[in-house]
Amino acid sequence: MSETVATDYLDCLLKSWSTKSNEPLSWLNQLRARAIDHVSTQRLPTKRDEEWRFTDISALTRLSFQSAQPHTNLQTQDIEHLYLKEAKSSLVFVDGYYSPQLSTHVDPAVLQVGNLSTFLLTHASVLESHFGQYVKFDNNVFAALNTAFLRDCALIIAPKNTAIAEPVHLLFIATQSEVTCYPRCLIIGEPGSNVTFVEDYVSLRETAYVTNSVTEISLSANAHARHIRIQRESAQAYHLANCAVSLAHGSNYQSVSISLGAQISRYNLNVQLVDEAAECTIDGLALISDNQLADTHTCIDHIKPNGISRQQHKCIVNDKAHAVFNGKIIVRPYAQQTNSSQSSRNLLLSKTAQIDTKPQLEIFADDVKCAHGATVGQLDQEEIFYLQSRGLSEATARSLLTYAFGAEIIDRIPVSSLRQQLAQTVLNQTRGNKL
Repeated sequence: MSETVATDYLDCLLKSWSTKSNEPLSWLNQLRARAIDHVSTQRLPTKRDEEWRFTDISALTRLSFQSAQPHTNLQTQDIEHLYLKEAKSSLVFVDGYYSPQLSTHVDPAVLQVGNLSTFLLTHASVLESHFGQYVKFDNNVFAALNTAFLRDCALIIAPKNTAIAEPVHLLFIATQSEVTCYPRCLIIGEPGSNVTFVEDYVSLRETAYVTNSVTEISLSANAHARHIRIQRESAQAYHLANCAVSLAHGSNYQSVSISLGAQISRYNLNVQLVDEAAECTIDGLALISDNQLADTHTCIDHIKPNGISRQQHKCIVNDKAHAVFNGKIIVRPYAQQTNSSQSSRNLLLSKTAQIDTKPQLEIFADDVKCAHGATVGQLDQEEIFYLQSRGLSEATARSLLTYAFGAEIIDRIPVSSLRQQLAQTVLNQTRGNKL
């Protein structure tokens, strides 16, 4: 990517912002203004940057620079196949804008969910104390752009000592071509709360566009959250996402991330165990083919003692697709008695598929138990032969083994209807693979 093209792209965004941001400066608009100031001092990452050396995003600079506009033509029947039957609360955003007519809410006394305009009226001080506190934008141009162009947000507050049995569905639907959408989520778990939410990105059209999303999660003492993230956008789309999680004393965060769509996708997940006895389990699966590129960067940061983290990331790569995984675990000097493990397992389904994986450990404490490992390989020929000896064709044998490899992650999704949908998707995509 040339510096000129990248600069032109950011210049156009800066000009676009200036025509829409002349409201009186509240704390939120001040946050936006700080973010756009950081955009003006940064540049788009290139393959010369270490954290982006496998991911070339120069193609997105050739798209239109316009932000998506509100879209009001969708009806419930147009998207009913996307709803989750277990979810009593669904927040639907179309091209980044909240759609109240497509959304459903439970009793606010049980669970507080809504969008930005609603929560600014009722929880302004809470939002001010959390917005922009976890995903930093001082050295992250995409997080800065999301914050600068912030117009709406999916919000969940799980009340103190309350367990929410049903999942909350945060559904982000893309319908427009050659635009940029800026979805945002903020999830707050009060002390002793327990919540499950699904962050779901889908497209109704096979077209080119950009999704630039930010999710911030704050769990107070002994709070629990299960976060299922599904990226199944258009195969021509560009999906750039940042998620940051802050874990207080005794809190527990469980994440399952599935990446299926987009021409180029990049997901940055940063989890900080900021107090003692916090736990996290991070599972991920990328299933890509054709010329897709899926890049996942994670950082699990143990700051205080007695933290536990478990991570398993899998990639299934076919055709000329390229998967990237970089997983870093940091154990700070005061984080004694940390117990952490990380596994990167990768499956190549063609001779032209490519995987770059880099698990990392940075340990600054001496009383810890940490392990990591990575494997890259093909389907086991002996296992294929065994299944053939039981009467299956070679194609069926390959499909079943590939499906089993991915199903280990999908089976950890606690929402039955979504788990079945994704299992069928994986099965459909793995049929007839040949190496």
